[in-house]
Amino acid sequence: MTDTRYLVHGVFWDASPAVPGDAGIPDGGSPVMRLQDPGGGFTDLALDAGTRLGFRLAAGGKSCLGHHKVHGPADRDHVLCPDRAQAVKGSQCERCFVVDDSRLIHDFHRGGHVPPGLRAYLMQPHWLYIATFASGASKVGTAANLRKWKRLAEQGAVVARYVARADDGRVVRNLEDLVTRDAGVPQQIRSAAKAAALTGPAPAVELDALNFGLAGVVRRLLAGAGAGGGGFEVVDERWLRPGLSDAVCGQAVRHAYPHELSTGAHGFRIDSLSGSVALARLDGADLEFVVNLGRLKARTIELGGHGSDVPAVQEPLF
Repeated sequence: MTDTRYLVHGVFWDASPAVPGDAGIPDGGSPVMRLQDPGGGFTDLALDAGTRLGFRLAAGGKSCLGHHKVHGPADRDHVLCPDRAQAVKGSQCERCFVVDDSRLIHDFHRGGHVPPGLRAYLMQPHWLYIATFASGASKVGTAANLRKWKRLAEQGAVVARYVARADDGRVVRNLEDLVTRDAGVPQQIRSAAKAAALTGPAPAVELDALNFGLAGVVRRLLAGAGAGGGGFEVVDERWLRPGLSDAVCGQAVRHAYPHELSTGAHGFRIDSLSGSVALARLDGADLEFVVNLGRLKARTIELGGHGSDVPAVQEPLF
């Protein structure tokens, strides 16, 4: 893959974890960085513990990652941007943003129109969860049945619990809005805030207690809302975090990666990964840094034996 330019589509996790104890693996789950080559082909670069990732930014700005057409619960097409255009809305050009089925999901429960394939996807069972991150900030969120485990892995939760299983996507999004309105739980935590929190995570017992308590509050709220039958059931199930995330989620003091990922050359060894945030070591320095690999999404890189400059004056980092 050296000397070839790749468009980064992001960090993705396995669809589901292994059964605890299966083949000696406690919880399965492994991440990859998905790369698109100039011919439109895809390569999944494994991001296991011990992986050395070296690259340089090969172009300025961000490029469009295309759009999705959804045909059913487990059937969708990823359509590459025909114009190879610059990204203007997140990781999409204006045209791909407008024709992307995924953008219609958020208005479905309010009566918004969706095409038949997306409707079939949304009518599968969905899960409502409460996720807590390294700072103690928590959010309510939803996951389709087929993405039940993967959704939280990619979110980078430190601890999470499922609080309801809904018949379909319309019901679960109404529940999500209810929890935000009546319990004050937000539906989004910024990725930059998640990464920053991992430089000094709160104690695991504290985060678990926060999540346990908030999940209990939400379950009681949902139990009252569903007294007359509302297309869902209240559940009490803990999410199984990937083992690869344990080190970066553990209580310790680390340092934010000191270089911008929008330019230059970089290289480090990945020791642990939560969502798209890596705990990494630079060559020639016995220091741990928190690197938000999500910042590479929609950028063009060239893989190789590149390295990151070790800060000349390290004391201010402490």
